[in-house]
Amino acid sequence: MHETRDLSRAVVKTPPFPRRDNPMPSKSTRLIFAVLASGAGVFSMLQSLIAPALPTIQHALHTSQSTATWVMTAYLLSASVCTPIIGRVGDLAGKKRTLVAVLLTVLAGCLLAALAPNVGVLIIARIIQGAGGAVFPLSFGIIRDQFEPGRVSGSISNLSAVIAAGGGVGIVAAGPIVAGLDYRWLFWFPVVIVAVTALLALRYVPESPRRAKGRVSWSGAVLLSGWLVALLLSVSRGSRWGWSSAAVIALFAAAVVLFALWLFAESHSRSPLIDLRIMRVRSVWTTNAAALLFGAGLSSVWSFLPGFVQTPRSAGYGFGASVTTSGLLMLPMLIAMFVAGVVSGRLEPKVGAKRLLISGAVSAAVACAILALWHTQQWQIAVAAGVFGLGVGLSFASMANLIVGGVPAEQTGAATGMNANLRSIGGAIGTAITSLLVTSHLQPSGLPYDSSYTHSFSALTLLLLGAALAAALAPARKAVRTPHLQPTPAAAE
Repeated sequence: MHETRDLSRAVVKTPPFPRRDNPMPSKSTRLIFAVLASGAGVFSMLQSLIAPALPTIQHALHTSQSTATWVMTAYLLSASVCTPIIGRVGDLAGKKRTLVAVLLTVLAGCLLAALAPNVGVLIIARIIQGAGGAVFPLSFGIIRDQFEPGRVSGSISNLSAVIAAGGGVGIVAAGPIVAGLDYRWLFWFPVVIVAVTALLALRYVPESPRRAKGRVSWSGAVLLSGWLVALLLSVSRGSRWGWSSAAVIALFAAAVVLFALWLFAESHSRSPLIDLRIMRVRSVWTTNAAALLFGAGLSSVWSFLPGFVQTPRSAGYGFGASVTTSGLLMLPMLIAMFVAGVVSGRLEPKVGAKRLLISGAVSAAVACAILALWHTQQWQIAVAAGVFGLGVGLSFASMANLIVGGVPAEQTGAATGMNANLRSIGGAIGTAITSLLVTSHLQPSGLPYDSSYTHSFSALTLLLLGAALAAALAPARKAVRTPHLQPTPAAAE
C-alpha cells in the first residue's frame, strides 16, 4: 500500500479546550484527585528530599562526596528517561494500569532505599524510584479522561500546585526527619504513602475510556534514552569531570548524534514515540521553551539557596543556619507555591493560561533579582522565597494547562511527559551554570565569595525573563485551539 504523510493537509480543527473527551465522567472525581495528588506529591517530594541530607548520607554510608552526588544524578537521569516513555505507554495501554505499575515500582525503590546497606544499592534504588516521573503525565491524562470538561483546567491547576508544593515539602521536612529520626525515614514515610496510594488507585481510578492506536517505538525509546542520558550526564557532571575533559566532550558529541538519529527515526516511524508534529504546535513548543528556562531557575534556587543561608557568617555573608532553619526560611516558598497553584485554576478561565505563565516567570525573575541585590537579612531571603514560590505556583499550573489544551487527548501522556522532561533538562543546565559561577572563585577557606552568588542569582534572573519571553510567544487565546493531526499509518490501520 502506497502511503503518504502530507502534514500540510492536517488542518482539521478540534473544538476549543476544554472539550468532552469522555462523555461519561466518573462521579467520584474527588477521590480520584486525592489519589493522583498523593502519588504526584510523593514523587515531587522525593526529588528534593535527599538534597539537604546528602552530607548525612555520605557520612552514614562511608562514601565520598562525589559518589554521594550520584544519589541525585541517578534519580534525575532515570526520571528523564522514564517520564516520556511511560507516559506514551499509558496513552497506548491504559493510564490506570500504567499508573498502578509505576506506583508499585516507586514503592519497591523506596523500600530498597530504606534498607540499602551501601551507597551502590541506594543509587540503584534511586534509579528505580525515577520511574515515578511518569506519574505526572499519567495523572494529567486521567484528569482529562475522567473529569467534567469545566473542571479539567482547575483540577490540573490544583494538581500542579501539589506537585510544586511537594518539592518544597521535601526541602522543609528533610532537616527535622534526619535530626529527629534517621535519613532512612526519608524513604520509610514514602513507602507507607505510596503503598496506600497504589491500593486506592487500583480500586477507585477508572481505566482510560480512549487510547492511542499503534505501539511503542522501542527504537525511538532507545535513541531518546541515549541522547537524554548523554546530555544530562555531561551537563550534571561537567563541573566535576572538567568541561574540557574527553569524557564530557564525548558525551556532548554522543548527545548531538543520538538526538539527530532520534529526530530522523521519529519522523519516519509508523508509530512514533513522540509525534513530532505535536511538538511543532505553537502552544506546545513555546510552553516547552518556557519550561526549559523555568526549570533552570527552579532547580538552581532549590539547590543553592539553602547552601547560601547555611554558609557560616565568617565568609562575610550567609547566616550559618542549620538544615532545619534553612528549610524554615524556604517555608514561604512552599506556602506561596500551593496557594498560587490553586488560585491560578480560578483565574485561568478569566485571564488565560498564557498571561498566568508570563506572570509566574516574571515573579520568579523578580525573586532572583531580590536575592542578587538584597540578601543580608533573613527576612529578605524569606520574602524572596515567597515571591519565587508565587511564580512557581502560577507557572506550573499554566504550563500543564497549555500543553493539555494544545494536544489531542490520545497524546496527553507523551506531550506532558516531554514538557516535564524539558524542565528536568533545564534544571540540569541551570544547576551546572550556577555551580560553575558559584565555585569558579573560592576564598582561602574554600567557601564561595558573596559576589559569586550575586552573579548566579543575576544569571537566573535573565533565564527566567527568557521564560517569560517564550511564554509571550504562545497563542494569545484563553482556550487553545489545536490542529487535529492526521493519524499515523499504524493508527489508521
